[in-house]
Amino acid sequence: MDDELLKKLEQKMNRRNFLRGSVIAAAAFAAFPLAAAAQDQQVPTKNTDKDKSEKAEKDRNKDGDAEKDPFKEIKLDAQGREYRMCPQCGYNMYKQDRTWTCENCGYSYVE
Repeated sequence: MDDELLKKLEQKMNRRNFLRGSVIAAAAFAAFPLAAAAQDQQVPTKNTDKDKSEKAEKDRNKDGDAEKDPFKEIKLDAQGREYRMCPQCGYNMYKQDRTWTCENCGYSYVE
């Protein structure tokens, strides 16, 4: 009897049906967080003077952090060229037009 049941299941479940079911399950799992996020929307609160002062303080801190950031600090090498430290490998980055490029690893970004 077990052999008959197994043969029936094999006939119903082939590779195509298995893959189709897997795609449906993956789509359901992908859609679940989107549906949950839509339900968790918060009501915006009114801005107060305290919130504005906190935002202004954060903006001041951001400006201060840019000055303290060692990767943004411009230095001069032995030949007098400007360079920065690479955030990837710590080697020298030189400026060409608006692009800073690392000599060692090739990391680059536009200023």
